[in-house]
Formats: sequence, structure tokens, C-alpha cells
Amino acid sequence: MRLPVPLHARPAILRPSEPRRSRHCALSRLAALTAGMLLATGPSAAQQLASTGTLTLDGLPRPAAPQQQRPLVLPIQVEGWRREAKAHEFGEGVPRDPVRAAELYCRAARHGDAESQFSLAWMLTNARGIERDEAQAAHLFAAAAEQGYEQARNILARMGTPRGAPPDCLRPPEEDRLAAAPTAPPLPARGAVPATLPAPPPPAPPIQAPEPIVRFVNLVAPEYQLQPHLVLAIMATESNFDADAQSPKNAYGLMQLIPGTAARFGVRDIKDPVQNIRGGMAYLRWLMAYFEGDVRLVAAAYNAGERAVERYLGVPPYAETRLYVLKILAAMGWQATHPFDAAVTPSSQQLGPIRLAATRKR
Repeated sequence: MRLPVPLHARPAILRPSEPRRSRHCALSRLAALTAGMLLATGPSAAQQLASTGTLTLDGLPRPAAPQQQRPLVLPIQVEGWRREAKAHEFGEGVPRDPVRAAELYCRAARHGDAESQFSLAWMLTNARGIERDEAQAAHLFAAAAEQGYEQARNILARMGTPRGAPPDCLRPPEEDRLAAAPTAPPLPARGAVPATLPAPPPPAPPIQAPEPIVRFVNLVAPEYQLQPHLVLAIMATESNFDADAQSPKNAYGLMQLIPGTAARFGVRDIKDPVQNIRGGMAYLRWLMAYFEGDVRLVAAAYNAGERAVERYLGVPPYAETRLYVLKILAAMGWQATHPFDAAVTPSSQQLGPIRLAATRKR
């Protein structure tokens, strides 16, 4: 799923009219395949599966409400910046101050607020107390339009495709960058021989993750050179482990694949849980190679599309995508990088500009 194109992370809804029999058959196939793979791994794993009985969809726990993680800046704060900006723009209760209004709109725009992006673009287009700049305005209108802001879409249709680099007001806020920064390993004691530090243990599976799905991911993810906790973090955020999830933008299943992505990675039956998981893993493996293991960019691309990441030189300025990336990072224990296979695909030609933009002061 993506914003200009369907987004992977739209809230999932169930299809109550679908017969439960078909869903039962799909999940039973996942269990049968997992059982076969476990048998190949040794008797202890097979005995563990046998002790759970036959897997059916009815037997799976319904997805619990996912735990909400506190964003670094709450949406109500962003809304407050927008209201204050509007007051300064029109002189409502405070002295009119277009420069202050633009600063506040810019801050909210960085956090993905579509209305602030539109308002700042309007000020730039009409020189409302600040210098006219239609090039920057076009980028801001585009960001708002890609989030569904209809007025911005109409204006952008007349202005045409934005040109040049996006303005600073569409770059990720500093707190997002700091949150994604890797934690430095402890230094050895003076005079001690440096030792290879063991890798930290992977995060525990999400509490709402059904055990059969966790076992399947643990077995299959290494085939795609992926760490299982990354796949489980994506799955938790995309569908909350609901194999029947369908978004308003026609994304399906546990990994919320859209038909185009499914076809791109050889998925014939998008509603089949096994094919759905494998298709999502194939896409993640490709994204890992394309963005050279940068978890932040991979998560943003899975949500909004790799082209949006390249166009905005980083996480796109969409509120949904920003929060999506933070959820993935938090679920992975703020792991910033992931191993990748460079043979899968050449890396993005925009990686250099993306990294340069990330080093600039905000």
C-alpha cells in the first residue's frame, strides 16, 4: 500500500461475508506446511507441534488490539502547532505574524500534517507575508495531496509535477533521526583486549502473535535472508496477524500485499497465507538490498513505496508512514541496520543523496 498508490499500512477490515470454510482451509495449509518443515528439523520440534493439535482458523485466537506505542511527538502537539500557526497567519487573538506562522506550519509539515503542508504551500504560492516560491509550494501541495487532501490535489493538477529537491519543511524531524540512531556498543576497559561482542538477543515475538505463525516465520525467514523478528514486526503492524485482513486499498492478508506487489514477486493466490507471507518476505529481501539494510528506509518503503522514499530523500512526510516506521523500529528494539544480499538487486541510486540529506542539520 502506498499513498500515491495503495498503502501497505491502511487499517485492516474483515470480510464478514466470506465463508469461514475457505479461511479454515487456507490456514490449515499453513499448519500442514509448518508441520512438514518441523518434522525435517528434528523430533523435538515435531513433538511440540503435535502437542498443539490440528491447526484451524477457528482455533486461532482472534487478533488482540495491538499495543499502542507512544510517538515521540503526539498528534495533539502537531495539531497545536497548526492551530497556533493559523492564529498568527490571520491575527486571531495574537498579533499577525506570517513568519511565525510559516515556522509553525513548517514544523507540523515535517511531522506529516497534511493541512499544515497545504497551508504553508498556500502562503508560498500567494506570498502571504513570506517570499513567493512556487517550486517549494508544489512539493508541499504534493505531500498533502498524497495524503488525500483534496484541495491540494486540485491545485497540484494545475501546477504540474514538482521539480528539484523537496524543501527542508518536508524532511524528517530531528527526533525521528535520533530515535533511529543505533546505540553505540560499550568500549572495552583500558588495556583490555577487545573482544567480539555477542549480538543482542532478538526481541520476543509480539504477544498477540499466534504460535503457529511464529514457528512458520522462524523456519522460513532465513530462506529470504531475513531476521524473523523483522518479519513479525511488519506483520504485526500490517495486519495484527489476521490472515483475513483486507484494507480499503485492496491490500490482503498477513503481509497486506497489494495485487501489483503480489504479481511482482510471484504470488499467485494473494489470499493464501503461505504465499502471502512468502511474497511479503520476498519484497522485504528486495528492499533490504535496494536500501542496503537501512531498516528505516525499508520500513518506509514497505509502507509508502520505494519511489516515495527516493523522491523525499528519506521517510516520506506522511503522518501514517512516520508512525509506521517508529512502530517497526520500536518492535525491533530500535535496530537500525539489517544484513542484506547485494546480489538480489542493485542498490538505489538515491542512497547517496539520502545519506547526505540525513547528515545535514535540521
